[in-house]
Amino acid sequence: MGPLSKSLTSSGSRASKAKTLLEVEGGIGAIEIELLRAGMGRAVNVELTPTYESAASELILEAGLGDRVERRVMNFTEADTSVEAADVVVMNRVICCYSDMPKLASAAAVRAKGMLVMSFPNYRLWTRLGLTIVNLVFRVIRMQFRVFLHPPVRILAAVEQRGFKTRLNQPGLIWQIVALKRTTGGAD
Repeated sequence: MGPLSKSLTSSGSRASKAKTLLEVEGGIGAIEIELLRAGMGRAVNVELTPTYESAASELILEAGLGDRVERRVMNFTEADTSVEAADVVVMNRVICCYSDMPKLASAAAVRAKGMLVMSFPNYRLWTRLGLTIVNLVFRVIRMQFRVFLHPPVRILAAVEQRGFKTRLNQPGLIWQIVALKRTTGGAD
């Protein structure tokens, strides 16, 4: 279990006691499985590509959670109202995959009724240097994918302007974990 999962499933965590979860680009669904086991009621995972669907379906069925998880393949930033708001929205290592961070952060904030939890690369010198090298390698091997390093202050501002207040800001060596709580009425 990674640091984000640990902080969400720790004893007494409000996130693990919430009723609904929306995970953006959750891969095989490890975080949603852990949160469902910790007491969360239902989860929806929105993926951009179908790459993880087979493995995710297997894991969900093995965990006996098939009736509590819904998986969708779509561009989350373009999703319509069919992707409903949830008590908790999680974006684990997703923001760095999007060039348009404000659009992604806004889409997540709009759907978070209570809490938005994110992890993203910190903005330290070695992270900036490392990701610059990674993107250079991607370019050399003609891979279209790029990693985007957004300043944490801009990420937080994009969410806080939607009525959230930062409750946890835990910078690590490479990844920073942030939890924000809605301070104004329900989802926008």
